[in-house]
Amino acid sequence: MLLDPVFGTLFWGRMFSIVAVWTHSIIAAVVVYEATESALMVGLVGVFQFGPQLLLSPVSGRWADSGNPGRQILLGRVLCMAGSGSIAGWMFLEPEQQGTPAAVAVLFGSLIVGVGFVVGGPAMQSIVPDLIRPGELSTAMALNSIPMTIGRIAGPAAGAYLAAHFGAATGFAVSAGLHLVFAVFIIAVRLPAPPARAADADRRVRAAVRHVWRDRPLLMALLAVTTVGVAADPSITLAPALADALGGGTQLVGMLSAIFGVGAAVGMGALAIIGGRLPSARVSFLGLTGLGLGCAVLAGSLIPAVAMGGFALAGLGFGWALTGLTTVVQERAPQDLRGRIMALWMVGFLGSRPIAAAVLGGTADAVNVQAAFAVAAALTLTVAVLCRPATLTGPVP
Repeated sequence: MLLDPVFGTLFWGRMFSIVAVWTHSIIAAVVVYEATESALMVGLVGVFQFGPQLLLSPVSGRWADSGNPGRQILLGRVLCMAGSGSIAGWMFLEPEQQGTPAAVAVLFGSLIVGVGFVVGGPAMQSIVPDLIRPGELSTAMALNSIPMTIGRIAGPAAGAYLAAHFGAATGFAVSAGLHLVFAVFIIAVRLPAPPARAADADRRVRAAVRHVWRDRPLLMALLAVTTVGVAADPSITLAPALADALGGGTQLVGMLSAIFGVGAAVGMGALAIIGGRLPSARVSFLGLTGLGLGCAVLAGSLIPAVAMGGFALAGLGFGWALTGLTTVVQERAPQDLRGRIMALWMVGFLGSRPIAAAVLGGTADAVNVQAAFAVAAALTLTVAVLCRPATLTGPVP
């Protein structure tokens, strides 16, 4: 599948683009933290970058169900490139700017990246089942999640390295260049034509919402996806504050975030090897449990070694939870509603990030960073109990 001219090209192109997103995120977090020394302000990076998911994902999902997904994916990459590139250009032109002006510039550029992400996201997710053969969905979902995992490994590490050795402006420029690479890939590949749609089909977002409300396993899976987004946010938002509390610097920030990605990569690689032999509902439950336990370890971390172990366990759980839950959602989503349902998936997974960033960042500022991880652990373990395998299975309505 990785060598397929369509699925493979989309896979490798997403690899570049998601590395770019996480490179942008970690550099933005470092710049804003250095400018303000506030975990809450770092949380605003997530608010600006992922806030558009809450407002625009349903509309973007409707476009994916009624328009041309390839063009939509391309437009999203162009906007992401403009967001990172605008910050790089401003920093190259105004290298002496510090404090609030630097933070504001980063937040504005992150907003543009967030808009680009939401424009192309639902189309990118909904098109996957059209690129594969019957029986390949669970493997495709595991593979489709790997670019996000590699992005979590390479992006934070590369971003921290670029910021430390070449400056934040160069790091943002590299991020923009990686989005450009994916745009070229999209132009070069021939994606399948959109399926024929009935003239009287209900193209409103509420049609997808009604379907999800009637399908309890699908509803619970989307709730769990939202929880995964909340619990994954600390790997970026709280990493600078945790590294500071442990006596580390920028290098430790990148290492902690990268270890989270390594854990997720190991988990997703194992799922790709297993294929569909383990039911997706069970994979989801095991992943949520591992993610919650990892956050609990981080809540008690007082030395870097414990923090690294906590991030590794949380990353492993994240990889399993995200892959299993996304497979559940794709299996239960009708083709004519898939774009809008995957838009709801994005609202949950990415749209929860601004809320998570504000709540967890605020907790870190008001109490301490370990307390913020404790909040994430309690939430995730509670949802793991609610979303047991029996809850995520049943006939599709």
